[in-house]
This record gives sequence, structure tokens and C-alpha cells, in this order.
Amino acid sequence: MNPALDHELPARIVQWARELGFSDAGVSTRELDQDHAHLRAWLAQGRHGGMAYMARDPALRVEPERLQPGTVSVISARLPYRSAQAADPAQVLADGTRAYISRYALGRDYHRVVRARLRKLAQRIEQAIAPHGYRVLCDSAPALEKALARDARLGWIGKHTLLLHREAGSWFFLGEIYTDLPLPPPRTPAVENACGRCSACMRICPTQAIVAPYQLDARRCISYLTIEHHGPIPLELRPLIGNRIFGCDDCQLVCPWNRHAQLSAIPDFAPRHGLDAARLVDLFAWSEAEWLARTEGMALRRTGYTRWLRNLAVALGNAPTSAEVVAALRARATHPDAVVREHVHWALARHGESAAHGQ
Repeated sequence: MNPALDHELPARIVQWARELGFSDAGVSTRELDQDHAHLRAWLAQGRHGGMAYMARDPALRVEPERLQPGTVSVISARLPYRSAQAADPAQVLADGTRAYISRYALGRDYHRVVRARLRKLAQRIEQAIAPHGYRVLCDSAPALEKALARDARLGWIGKHTLLLHREAGSWFFLGEIYTDLPLPPPRTPAVENACGRCSACMRICPTQAIVAPYQLDARRCISYLTIEHHGPIPLELRPLIGNRIFGCDDCQLVCPWNRHAQLSAIPDFAPRHGLDAARLVDLFAWSEAEWLARTEGMALRRTGYTRWLRNLAVALGNAPTSAEVVAALRARATHPDAVVREHVHWALARHGESAAHGQ
């Protein structure tokens, strides 16, 4: 059988993907010239902040055949991640004594979960169709994942720059299979952009990082500041971060299309160690050994221990003043890392205290 002539193949791939837990899948065209131009403009404005890797060979992101030689088709898939077992995000955000962690990072590292399922999908295709050269990706190599998923008819890119779908919302991971199989391109029209006049995501953003519809300035984004950014967090943005210590979900929480978004039934994404509503002072007391043990196999590892403490210091500076909070901060006032130490001193000052007071 010549797979290029099998116009039912994409439908079969979707079925196999759903059997593996994906909510949907599709084949993209790989024509990303406009997205490449958008990326270049974003980089030229410096909106990638300190993410130097974004500016390194940006054309690589729109040329899949350079990442996986021989690639002629890209299969994109969606995997829902928001767990029904996690504490209510609004309640956690409203409680300044608790730490808010983006819902995607509460369970097992999504890179591993998604890639493992994509490999099974690629192998299923191989068993049913033909051997093929392929590579699986999930936020793990230079790729315009949202653009590829949009072109695979998995949704539209919303004003907050995330992929959206009427039934699925945006609480999902994206992954790709780069393959040398000549798969039929989509026969259906692109998914209609249904953001309309809504600008809820832009209004809710604590730091106003969505500077215009479909335009995000990472330098102001809490997800960037708490995960990707090294060094001190800008002073003017610290109070706006609130109790968010790893990422930010505000634009998703307010999006109307997420009101009935599909929840995940995948055990890997269930919260670990009570991190869906943990107390800030408890997390701040973790030693590096405890942090390494309790974040093993989780996306939280991306921050590193000192940035974890830096972020918690900011959140404690924004927390309601209490003897417990002040004591927790004083315990780290002489931390050997200069960035952590400075953020702790800033936090103490927010509570009308000095690092030396009471010592």
C-alpha cells in the first residue's frame, strides 16, 4: 500500500492517538512562512528576554527536515493535563499563605509522558502502515508547536498566544511526530478563531505581559520570570507576582473556552506531595536534598533550587505579615546565594523588617 494514496490514513491515526489517551491528532502542512516572520519580529523586539536559545537559528523551527532528516509530514497531538484531583486554582491564588504552581507542573514531567505516548503512536503507525523514519517531540526541540497544531486543525492560536479549541479549551500539552511518511494533508478548513472581541486574558494578566492581541512580552510574563529567567526579578514586577512560584495560569483560568475544558484522567498528572496547595513557609523550609527528592521526575526541576528559593522569597514578601512568615524569611537571610539573599531582604522589608532584626 502506498500511504500517500490512503486518504483515510489521517482518520486512522486520530483513532490510534485517542486509544493512547490523546484527545485529538492531525497532520500539518509544514508551511510556516508567516509564523517564521512573526517569530523574527518577536525576537527583533527582544521579547524573548534572556532565552537566548530562541534566537539561535530561528529558521530551524520552521524547517522540520533539519531536525529530522527526511521529514515530509508532521503529526500533532493534544494531551489534556489538568487533573480533577488538584485543589481549586482560584482558592489557592486567593490564599496568600499558599504557593501557586501552574497546573501542568504538579505531576510527572510532561515531556516524558507525552513523548512516551507519541513513540507508541509512531510504532502503531509503523506496524499498520510501513516502517518510517521519525522523531517525537514535546517542547524538547526547536519547533513551532502551536503553529503546527493549528495547521493540523487542532485549534486556533488565541490572543494569549496559546492554542485554543472550543471543546478542549487550552489545558493540554502538544506533541509532534516528525515522519518521512508522505501523509495526506488536511482536507478540512482551518479552525475558526473564536476569540472574537473577548480580551479577558489581556485584562487579567497580573503583569500585563500580553501587550496586544496575539503578542506576548516574555520579559513581563510570570511564567518566564519564575521559570526561565536567571538572576534578580525586576523590583517593579515582584509585587505583581503574588503567590505564583512556578508559572502562571491566569489567562487560562479566565478564558471562556476553558469553562468546560476536558480534564485529564492520566494518573501521571495528579498532584504530588500536596504541591497543588502547599504552604509557602513549608516549601521554603525544604533543604536542597528534600527539594531534589520531592521534585524528582517533575517539570519543577527546571528552576533549580536557588531559583525555587528566589521565587518563594518573592511570594513570602507578598504574603500576609505574620510571625511565621518573618521567621521563615530570617532563616534564609544569610543564604550563600546573593540573588536568594537579596530577594529575602526585599521580602523582609515588605513586612517592615530588616535582615538583622532579632538576630
